[in-house]
Amino acid sequence: MTETAQGVGQAGRGVRLPRTARRAQLLAAAQDVFVANGYHAAAMDEIAERAGVSKPVLYQHFPGKLELYLALLETHVDELVGSVRTAMSSTTDNKQRVRATVGAFYDFVANEGQAYRMVFESDLRGEPAVRQAIERATSACVDAITETITADAGLDHDRARLLAVGLTGASQVTARFWLEMEGAITKDEAVALISTLAWRGIGGGFPLQH
Repeated sequence: MTETAQGVGQAGRGVRLPRTARRAQLLAAAQDVFVANGYHAAAMDEIAERAGVSKPVLYQHFPGKLELYLALLETHVDELVGSVRTAMSSTTDNKQRVRATVGAFYDFVANEGQAYRMVFESDLRGEPAVRQAIERATSACVDAITETITADAGLDHDRARLLAVGLTGASQVTARFWLEMEGAITKDEAVALISTLAWRGIGGGFPLQH
């Protein structure tokens, strides 16, 4: 299924795109506007203009600004959770798992599109659907880490989950702080520092159970 853009921009006037491609284009435009202006100051007019479509085309895909914001937010949450799950399953070496997991958060924060601002710094946390999506970002990452710690460290679920919360929190907070340092420490060095800190606690106190 294709549609015609009724405006000017990257796609150009009258260019037909498959629905999925058009949706991706609209989400990319919305990303720029939401990150630059925040939810409340962002305007559907500006998003449509940036995407090079008319507002009716934009509304064909998203009935309102909140629905557009939520679609974009859910995409970023899925991206982060998928990265953490990939990190946990990338190796059976727990030291490398910790490093890969910390790295997943740093990679997410360092992304040029600044998706992390929507997940960790949203100005719409008062909206239940937004709050639920943001909470899922943390809880799903914690769940993925808990599963591995429970299986490999021989801990019960509650203790494993508490450790997982600690690793998730440390990774998320330090990654955002590192970004504010504006290059004072390279990403690789920052990941190595935090993963070493985490591993000395997890690896030293809770060795792999055979």
